[in-house]
Amino acid sequence: MSAATVAAHHSSDHPSASRSAPHGSAPPTATDPALVRRAVKAAALGNAMEWFDFGVYSYIAVTLGKVFFPSGSPTAQLLSTFGAFAAAFLVRPLGGVVFGPLGDRVGRQKVLALTMIMMAVGTFAIGLIPSYATIGVWAPVLLLVARLVQGFSTGGEYAGASTFIAEYAPDKRRGFLGSWLEFGTLAGYIGGAGLVTLMTALLSDGDLMSWGWRIPFLIAGPMGVIGLYLRMRLEETPAFAAELEKAETARPKVPLREMVTGQWRALLLCVGLVLVFNVTDYMLLSYMPSYLTSELEYDETHGLLVVLAVMALMMVVQPFAGALTDRVGRRPVIAAGCAGFLLLSVPALLLIRQGSLAAVGLGLAALGLLLVCFTASMPSALPALFPTRVRYGSLSIGFNVSVSLFGGTTPLVVTALIGATGNMMMPAYYMMAAAVVGGAAVWYMTESAGRPLPGSPPSR
Repeated sequence: MSAATVAAHHSSDHPSASRSAPHGSAPPTATDPALVRRAVKAAALGNAMEWFDFGVYSYIAVTLGKVFFPSGSPTAQLLSTFGAFAAAFLVRPLGGVVFGPLGDRVGRQKVLALTMIMMAVGTFAIGLIPSYATIGVWAPVLLLVARLVQGFSTGGEYAGASTFIAEYAPDKRRGFLGSWLEFGTLAGYIGGAGLVTLMTALLSDGDLMSWGWRIPFLIAGPMGVIGLYLRMRLEETPAFAAELEKAETARPKVPLREMVTGQWRALLLCVGLVLVFNVTDYMLLSYMPSYLTSELEYDETHGLLVVLAVMALMMVVQPFAGALTDRVGRRPVIAAGCAGFLLLSVPALLLIRQGSLAAVGLGLAALGLLLVCFTASMPSALPALFPTRVRYGSLSIGFNVSVSLFGGTTPLVVTALIGATGNMMMPAYYMMAAAVVGGAAVWYMTESAGRPLPGSPPSR
């Protein structure tokens, strides 16, 4: 009997499982370890493929600025490129509003397969767009359209993948298993960064400008096929199967208003937690390579290699940090990350600005290890904020609103702040402000480690 079948059977016998009831009110769901491993692998590998596609844009931003936004000012080129980057985040809430409720109605697995297809198509299309020199203003217009397709599809990705793993994982191992989602993200970033670094080292500037930049985007086609295959082989989660069993037919549509106003406190906490998570995430993984090159005039290849090494370090630590959240709780680990960014952002950036390879590496490594406090905790902490019947929808809305307003705009805002003030310490101040907001959210959140998800019976 599969995990989904077991969960559905238990839920049909115990209607109270749909509410946030005491832990002993329903028999525990017996998870199938093989199914759990498959679910984690597919979500993590799919996420890696998504973020390879999405992250490459950041790593090759300087070249894209020259291809699509010709201008006499390198800063104007970079701002235009990051503007297109940020535009994708403006449609993420719309994607969350569409895909999240859909995932609560038709199932997590089907929606995750759909987001994979759309992301691969949007990224592959970027690799086919002619340059500004060839088709003029239509080049940046088509780039923007492709970015909007990417952003729309990504609106349903993270919330769906984290929900998928959380609803499969046993209560006492949810932190460890959830941490592999961000392990996949880092692997995707490393794949993208490694490929860009290799091309930058091997190709001349002329070749990189004329055709080399297209290679990472064109790889999205076959990667999307692999990701779709992995996700189509998955079964639906036990928690959603239980909801289907109770409904006896198709899941009734939950009004969007209930997903928002009915979950307003959890949504506010979600926005605060995602803010500190994504501002620091995009600052380190997306913005820092361009910061080293354009603002500090650091050698492009060496800058990317240092960031690549930091991400590899984060991957090594990630599963251990996830297991730690199962032992000591999500709140202490997230709080430690917030305190660390508040106290160490300025010293870390001063080290980076010192310019030597050792100083840059040490400063970025400090920020990377602090970021692990969030990457290891959030995939298990965020789904636990919401009950099963609205989990995908409410989490998609809260997550994507926060990412769109604060995370995805980080490179654009920080670049503009530096340009307006001339203060090269703006990245540190921005991370410190995010840490204050995240700390407030941690103060008010409830510990979820080792406990059943709201609306579900215990899982072991």
